[in-house]
Amino acid sequence: MSDPRPTLPELTTRLARFRQHFAERIVPLWQGPGWNAELALPFEALDAQHQPLPVQRYRAMAVARQLYLFSSRIEQPGAAERAATLLRSLQRHFHDAEHGGWFYSIDAAGQPLDRRKDLYTHAFIVFACAHYWGKVRESLVESTLNAALEIVAERFARDDGLYEASLAEDWSDLGSGPLQNPQMHLAEAFLQTLQVRDDPAVQQALLQLCEALQTHFIEPEQGLMLEKPRGAVDNWFEPGHQFEWFYLLDTSPLLRDSPLHASISRAFGYAEQHGVKDSAVLAMLDVEGKVIDPTQRIWAKAEYLRALALRAGSDGKLLEQLVALEEQFLHAGGWNECLDASGTVSRHDMPSTTPYHLATCLEGLQRLS
Repeated sequence: MSDPRPTLPELTTRLARFRQHFAERIVPLWQGPGWNAELALPFEALDAQHQPLPVQRYRAMAVARQLYLFSSRIEQPGAAERAATLLRSLQRHFHDAEHGGWFYSIDAAGQPLDRRKDLYTHAFIVFACAHYWGKVRESLVESTLNAALEIVAERFARDDGLYEASLAEDWSDLGSGPLQNPQMHLAEAFLQTLQVRDDPAVQQALLQLCEALQTHFIEPEQGLMLEKPRGAVDNWFEPGHQFEWFYLLDTSPLLRDSPLHASISRAFGYAEQHGVKDSAVLAMLDVEGKVIDPTQRIWAKAEYLRALALRAGSDGKLLEQLVALEEQFLHAGGWNECLDASGTVSRHDMPSTTPYHLATCLEGLQRLS
């Protein structure tokens, strides 16, 4: 982890405004209009007028992300009570008492909707519970964390060190194979677990996962982390995920000198060169650097920001990105989720999952304070 360094005065000012906007304009949305008090669940998204979108589902992953949000270092009245409620709602609404694990989603009435078991959901349950347990040290939180880790190890793990992306309700094989994004969030969850306790089994699983990713997902020429295993048809990479991986690996003493870290460090420059244009972080490119999807997403900018905070000599880029975040994505009513190639807002709803990215970004930017 790099040492604190002098920053441009405007950088400090912009960062303070970002923190203030998050605390005063974004987090309160999920304490007020974004909260379904009847089911004790966050709505999936709010529209530009802060009205919940018509409810089609609630996802366990979204609840876990909100659990992380309300147990993070935000000084919000009622945050501790909200975190405790979210943990119990996760168990009450999504836990599969018959087969174990957690359903992907429930419907508007609170009944199981998509009953599949996916790694992405379970990774976020591990991540949120590990983070929350580090704060409260309560037995219910620890037992949920341990149950989620056990499910991941016993149900999702493959012989090659990777993990299945999705399984059926009864854990039968759906032929999904491994995908990059769930593996990344599982690595994030393992790292969070190791931050709050000594866990040799988790440490070994993390090292094996990173070794398997290096073998099966890294494009060798540029070091890019691909979205599907190497050799898959129509593969691609996402600059936001290169930056997210860089942050996770570079801030971990365990992983900082690993082959995967070396690959992602090489990929960083390539992702910047081809995937960051006029301060815009583009969504998807092929391995030759051709843009597949030029959409700008706020989560990708957040990941780029916290990755830049780790890189010496990046204060100018950091300032540029903070200015772009404030001027293009943040507004009095909250935030813009997506912009198109011309910079026009292309998605007007505000998902309950996005504050997680902004919270982890602000956590990563603490080193600039």
